[in-house]
Amino acid sequence: MTKQGPVEDVPIGEEGIRLGQFLKFAGLLDSGGDVKEAIIDGYVRVNGEVDRRRGRQLQAGDLVTFEGRTVRVSQ
Repeated sequence: MTKQGPVEDVPIGEEGIRLGQFLKFAGLLDSGGDVKEAIIDGYVRVNGEVDRRRGRQLQAGDLVTFEGRTVRVSQ
């Protein structure tokens, strides 16, 4: 088990956001190609579980983890 740092809140406004968009919006990844690769390869976790769906709709309170950094979707 890897040590996790503090959770950072990333406000998205009133509407939901897709996982692929959120990874870029939160600054976890820079490009769409990197996002696609990280998700397909199973490096992204949502609420503690690997999720390979780029289009997964995230809701406020969801936790997204990539490379030891965890961010929480907030409104």
